[in-house]
Amino acid sequence: MIRPRGLPGYHRLARPLLLVCILVATRVAFRSNCLYDIDSVNFALGLRRFDPGSYQPHPPGYFLYICLGRLVNLFFNDANTALVAISIAASCGALLMIYALADSWFGARPALFASLIFLFSPLVWFHGTVALTYAVEMFFSALTGYLCWRVVRGSAVFVLPLALTVGLATGFRPSFLLFLSPLLVFALRRVSRKLVIAGFGVLMLTLLAWGLPMISQSGGFAVWWMALLSLWRMVPAKQTLFNSSVANSIARLFTIAGIYVLCFGCAILLTFRLSRAAPGIGRRKKIFTWVWVAPGLMFFSLIFLKFVNSGYLLVISPPVFAWLGLCASQWYASLRFHNAAKIALVTLLAGVNSLTFLYAPVYCSWAAIRHFETELHAVLVAIPQIASPWDTLIVGFDSHFLGYRHAGYYLPVYSVAQYPEVRLGQGIRVFTMEHGDTRLAIRLPVAAFKNFLFFPLPSDDAEYRDYMVRVRARFPKGALRTVTAGGLEFYIGKATDLPLLFPTSSLNASEPRP
Repeated sequence: MIRPRGLPGYHRLARPLLLVCILVATRVAFRSNCLYDIDSVNFALGLRRFDPGSYQPHPPGYFLYICLGRLVNLFFNDANTALVAISIAASCGALLMIYALADSWFGARPALFASLIFLFSPLVWFHGTVALTYAVEMFFSALTGYLCWRVVRGSAVFVLPLALTVGLATGFRPSFLLFLSPLLVFALRRVSRKLVIAGFGVLMLTLLAWGLPMISQSGGFAVWWMALLSLWRMVPAKQTLFNSSVANSIARLFTIAGIYVLCFGCAILLTFRLSRAAPGIGRRKKIFTWVWVAPGLMFFSLIFLKFVNSGYLLVISPPVFAWLGLCASQWYASLRFHNAAKIALVTLLAGVNSLTFLYAPVYCSWAAIRHFETELHAVLVAIPQIASPWDTLIVGFDSHFLGYRHAGYYLPVYSVAQYPEVRLGQGIRVFTMEHGDTRLAIRLPVAAFKNFLFFPLPSDDAEYRDYMVRVRARFPKGALRTVTAGGLEFYIGKATDLPLLFPTSSLNASEPRP
């Protein structure tokens, strides 16, 4: 789309700014009111006390995200609201950078369509309403990609800002450097050696500027590294292509396909036009895109990915939005309808994406968020009616939803322990919470409690129900009693039976609670 001569610059900004206003309105209207995911609670706890060793937040720490969260929380005085505000702001930044990238590559109309696909993306919409880091990483990916492209096009002035951006992004999500390093190297391959050295220096100084304070607050490098290594061994390291079944790797590929559908919604149909979308456009943009996307795609295909971690793939989504914007623009121009009919069709497709976000039976829908918040509220109201914090230990699970983290955060007067015990570098430990803070316990003070109560898992999930059946099977018949409150079932047992859950930590644990 050719810009008319004499058209003021602010008219060119009107479209993306209007889209940003719509984005803010839709995200604020459907924002979460509670910390939705276990990682959200970890981040909120990190705002109070930074300690990756006790998963406040979980390793590697996300240091700059926590620092920004603390700053924003000065205005809101609510951890969830502050972190959701960051997600909304990051989504706005990502939209603007995707618009700029698509405009630079293909022109104003493809940029508009790319932004519309982004605006009504079910997965992007979700991550703009919850307290997670993926929207921030997506923004930094879009900004880094745009700056890399400007460097590739010969604008060496962007080398230092690019190095600074990558260094800051790594402070928000350290995996960013792993996924975007190939693109950074690709962009700098024809830059003068002097400028490359300067850029490398800026990157190193930026990493040290936040890395050294993070290590210091973590208790030293050995403590920080041990926590990171323990997390790697507990989860990702067990599910890679090299030490798990082929079926597991195939499942990851289907997971990626499912996430692709959730991310782009109706726009996935444009995928079939990609091969013929830009026959006149040079190979450089295609190569640039693959260098951007391939490292992350290979990692998530071969190493680790679960559907509940769908936000991981947002780091490689910006160039895909740009290419789909081009396809959408060409498809729109090819329609032999009246303009009003074209707009109505685009509105219908945007509506389908919106309904997907609102009501799809997946964890990343607005309906799922509201269901979770309703169930969490019911649990929090019911527990004080049936169990005293003075003689009852709450046993929670390492669950993304309604896990021990939610119990410890929203019921701070209770003592909470995570089942099962975990094997860390320093030995077998139990994550415990009290007064909204986390500790790694060697032993549980069983004698300090009369009873224990299982914090209930989501009631509508068959996998969770099966898991709870297996946990209850550890106890003799009649050892657990069922109490109903607020329409929910709670399982309560005697504290003397806790060794059945914590065989190592409960041994000789007869000392009173401090």
